[in-house]
Amino acid sequence: MIPLCVNVIQYPPPTGLRCYKLGKAIRRALESYDANLRVAIFGTGGMSHQLQGERAGLINKEFDKAFLDKLSADPQSLTEIGHHDYILQAGSESIELVMWLIMRGALDAKVKEIYRHYHVPASNTAAGLIILEND
Repeated sequence: MIPLCVNVIQYPPPTGLRCYKLGKAIRRALESYDANLRVAIFGTGGMSHQLQGERAGLINKEFDKAFLDKLSADPQSLTEIGHHDYILQAGSESIELVMWLIMRGALDAKVKEIYRHYHVPASNTAAGLIILEND
């Protein structure tokens, strides 16, 4: 396992497009390796949530579910969401979703969704799980 830490706390956080391109670069590196490998790539980060201020406790289930839909079917559209839009629509900590685009960039353009789960636990951070496989 090789962890890759992505800064989404201090300015300037990476854009979704930059993360998506990083995933594509990781894929090219994996494809250049001579051995026949089975590789799993994990993306992580909270979904909609805001932990402070007037909107503390904000969860946007519609945004989160649409994000998961697009992660499978149209990841390129997710690269166009700006930091400001994440904050407005899904809370100040939702910028963590850009990290999921690294994983998605490393996959084929067309993927098969194997499993999906969405839950809002008592922690006030929406949690999603999606398993994608190259088609």
